[in-house]
Amino acid sequence: MQKKRRAATARRQHLKSAMLQLAVTEIEKEAAAKEVEKQNYLAEHCPPLSLPGSMQELQELCKKLHAKIDSVDEERYDTEVKLQKTNKELEDLSQKLFDLRGKFKRPPLRRVRMSADAMLRALLGSKHKVCMDLRANLKQVKKEDTEKEKDLRDVGDWRKNIEEKSGMEGRKKMFEAGES
Repeated sequence: MQKKRRAATARRQHLKSAMLQLAVTEIEKEAAAKEVEKQNYLAEHCPPLSLPGSMQELQELCKKLHAKIDSVDEERYDTEVKLQKTNKELEDLSQKLFDLRGKFKRPPLRRVRMSADAMLRALLGSKHKVCMDLRANLKQVKKEDTEKEKDLRDVGDWRKNIEEKSGMEGRKKMFEAGES
């Protein structure tokens, strides 16, 4: 079993090194191809500069170069705008996809004790003038003692009667009350 593991490990390491060597050669080939492509592009779009001898020809050359710079800047700006537009569309689409999936994590919310006044002040800012003291707007009602309430108070609490009648003293009182 040990020999099989050693052989498998050695084979794995050999394959890994072979893959790394292939990757290195591929990277070198890609770099060389990019360099050749760059040289071809520069030869096509940037012809060698020949400086004229007279001042008039030099000014014309400068004007041509400025015109080329302007056209390149316009192209660059257009591509940047297109890139920004596509990035915005991608963000919107990914957000829609995210919303459609419905598997988004809600952030944990903290409980905040805040009065109604403080909440309105936070939402409305300096526009908030109304006081939300809800108890201030309530009517004050005087309680009139009715006969029923007086009777109920006179009867007293039923718990007191039970406590008085519990134990030997309570039975004695009940016995004496029964005799007379």
